[in-house]
Amino acid sequence: MFLADGFEECEGLLVVDLLRRAGLDVITASIMGRKEIHSSHGITLFADALAEEVDYHDAQMIVLPGGRIGTENLGKSDIVKEQCRRFVLDENKFAAAVCAAPSVLAGCGLLEGKRATVHPDFESHMAGAVITKESVSVDGHIITGQGLGATIPFALELVKTLVNKETTDQIKNAICYKG
Repeated sequence: MFLADGFEECEGLLVVDLLRRAGLDVITASIMGRKEIHSSHGITLFADALAEEVDYHDAQMIVLPGGRIGTENLGKSDIVKEQCRRFVLDENKFAAAVCAAPSVLAGCGLLEGKRATVHPDFESHMAGAVITKESVSVDGHIITGQGLGATIPFALELVKTLVNKETTDQIKNAICYKG
């Protein structure tokens, strides 16, 4: 998961939490040139690694959390754009984004003709995408979530994609999620 100053902390940390509950090794990677990250609501936390130091070869998926400023920062990052393109186009791996962040995938040219969802405020930044207005949309190797309210189903879709439905159901039961 790429992290940038201004990321929406719930969209980032909830996804990391549920993926780790599923037994997945999640690396939070800062694109800021420092491990210290400042979230959209003033919470300071530390990423596991700097994005430029991560070995992406064994990773199965890239995840982008939203947040207006965080999304702007992600969209300016050459490493984010390069890795998203490489994952989806060259290696047939997954890219996932929630809230405003699907606009970064659109900016990389990855949503052309793809079904995707995004926060309504960012629909105009989704050039080429077929906007679904669903909470979570899956089209091939692209998974998108509409906003903070969709973060649990978005994260559970990632678990289902990377692990299996049984593990997803176990996590749903453990966290008392009824959706």
